[in-house]
Amino acid sequence: MEVEVKLRLPDSNFHQKLSTILSPFHTTTLIQENIFFDTTISKLSSNFAALRLRFYNLDSYCILSLKAKPIMSDGISRVEEQEEPVDPRIGRMCVAEPSQLLGSLESSKIIQRVRREYGVGESEGLVCLGGFRNVRQVFDWKGLKLELDETIYDFGTSYEIECESKEPEKDKRLIEGLLKDNGIEFSYSEANKFAVFRSGKLP
Repeated sequence: MEVEVKLRLPDSNFHQKLSTILSPFHTTTLIQENIFFDTTISKLSSNFAALRLRFYNLDSYCILSLKAKPIMSDGISRVEEQEEPVDPRIGRMCVAEPSQLLGSLESSKIIQRVRREYGVGESEGLVCLGGFRNVRQVFDWKGLKLELDETIYDFGTSYEIECESKEPEKDKRLIEGLLKDNGIEFSYSEANKFAVFRSGKLP
């Protein structure tokens, strides 16, 4: 179970202001490309699951993930998550030919689970849904790993600060204090990035 604090920033000005404030704590910046897959009759998304390939920093590495049963409440996200590394070259092949997910990655525990739990097989196969880019700045602040996201969809750009947490209520208060003390407006995220992507509009 992945548990995260997710707070949405209203625009690029507040995103840039927070980036500047946190700059002494910056550890890395990740350029992410997120590509999603489902069957033609939406067997995964209709069961609140998302199958994703994420490419990092111009294909330096790639992660296959399955997220399921997301719950978002008061700025805290809880979701079942399973991840596996994938050779970026195989990942790109799967984007070009989604059927390769069931073939080239047949030994993957995630693909085996997709077949078993969601009944995905060669008969209907998988299709590529497209996706979005994300620029993630990572900061080590007061023992927390803060992730400041600029997410670029075809229909607009959104801004968010996230933090994976074992004590989400406590950490949310800390992050809210940081934002309030510096005059940064925010609201609780009401949907995850995949849900925003599928809706076709910014929240």
